[in-house]
Amino acid sequence: MKSKNASIKKNFIMEIFLTMSNFIFPLITFPYASRILKPEGTGKIQFATATISYFLIIAQLGIPKYGIRACAKVRDNYEELTRTTHELFFINLIMTAVAYAGLAVSIVFIPKYQNEKLLLIIISCTIFFHTIGMEWLYKALEKYTYITIRSVIFKLIALVAMFLLVHKKEDYLIYGAITILASSFSCVFNFFHARKYIGIKLVGNYNLHKHIKAVAVFFAMACATTVYTHLDTLMLGFMKSDTEVGYYNAAVKIKTIMVSIVISLGTVLLPRASYYIQTGKMKEFQSITKKSMNFAVLLATPLMLYFMLFAKSGILFLSGSEYTNSIVPMQLIMPTLLLIGMSNVTGIQILVPTGREKIVLYSEIAGAVVDLGLNAVLIPRYASSGAAIGTVVAEVVVLAVQTIALRREIAPVFLKIPFVKMLIALSGGTVAAIWVLWMNWHSFITLAVSGCLFFAVYGALLLLLKEPLVCDIMQQVLKSLKRKLGKRHV
Repeated sequence: MKSKNASIKKNFIMEIFLTMSNFIFPLITFPYASRILKPEGTGKIQFATATISYFLIIAQLGIPKYGIRACAKVRDNYEELTRTTHELFFINLIMTAVAYAGLAVSIVFIPKYQNEKLLLIIISCTIFFHTIGMEWLYKALEKYTYITIRSVIFKLIALVAMFLLVHKKEDYLIYGAITILASSFSCVFNFFHARKYIGIKLVGNYNLHKHIKAVAVFFAMACATTVYTHLDTLMLGFMKSDTEVGYYNAAVKIKTIMVSIVISLGTVLLPRASYYIQTGKMKEFQSITKKSMNFAVLLATPLMLYFMLFAKSGILFLSGSEYTNSIVPMQLIMPTLLLIGMSNVTGIQILVPTGREKIVLYSEIAGAVVDLGLNAVLIPRYASSGAAIGTVVAEVVVLAVQTIALRREIAPVFLKIPFVKMLIALSGGTVAAIWVLWMNWHSFITLAVSGCLFFAVYGALLLLLKEPLVCDIMQQVLKSLKRKLGKRHV
């Protein structure tokens, strides 16, 4: 059990390191790119990315989530792992061809796509790279050290490329290519590195059909999720302008970075949760579920509150004064941090490992329908703010459907959340930092001072109130420091 706990901790540390790289990279690149490309340029990139995301889900066919579970179940059997990986890869290849065919037809018949066909073609490289990358295999095998190192290297290469090549507004095509380099080109290495874990030669006795039913459910889930996560961007692009998409993208950028931090533990625990279910270890499964929900709420709530209070400084620092129209949309969309953090636990960590993907699907369909309706009504009048409202309500619906379905199982999980202690800590953090808003400092200084005060007081109060998870994390940090100091003295 100790080795398994150590493995989870190591994977979590690697995932945190990866998440921090995902945080630091846009923190460096986006302020530069947004000022060079202006709202229109960043809007073009985001609109193209949102468009390609729909073709990407066709190509992936739900395999990124299903593949983790399917491969995790057979990871101790080399031959079965090889066969399963081959089968999923073959399905992926077939659907990739279908996706590219659909993209070609869309570019031919949709005028707005014709105007930016070169950008769409560049961003569409994501589809090919994700197919050959088989990231789901590495996550099923919990190879987070490899994933992290590989990702950080390519982000650094992309960072250098951006500063060397992006200098004017017309360089948005180059910036689009660099984003692909940062996020997807490492998949080429995945393809060749996979031979370390699976056989390359055909093993025969393939049965692609056995995956279709489960993959179809995950595909439908991916479709529903993509609809309500990217629909706002597409509708803004078609109904308003690329500039309005640029404003909305600036607001969503910070939210996206924060969400990746909030769900980091859940990403690590998904293969382990599937393994516990497969081996009948329900106590272990329930334990990590409770810890994960506690972690998500304790982390998402202060991030949500802080960036609602300091949205103006966040936008000015990341994007510049030309993006002041992004401030209100950012404040409106911040509650999704908490909503996504919680639904990631209820959906991806409870319902998916226990084979109840259809409930997740129904919840996401409900969210997509609500988002579509609200966007159609609100975007024409409120533009990016209307899109933000639609997204928040959609996430509320998703979480509500999942929580209702899990009403008996989720009660013990919610009871573990220290709401009173958290409220006290949040109040203390707010009082400690709120005065910075009236100091009229530079946006970076404002964020640095207020952030240190807010989160330091929040964390300190949780420690003083002896919140179990925070105390456990602090104990682990102290033990690690003692071991390092001990080695140095030796």
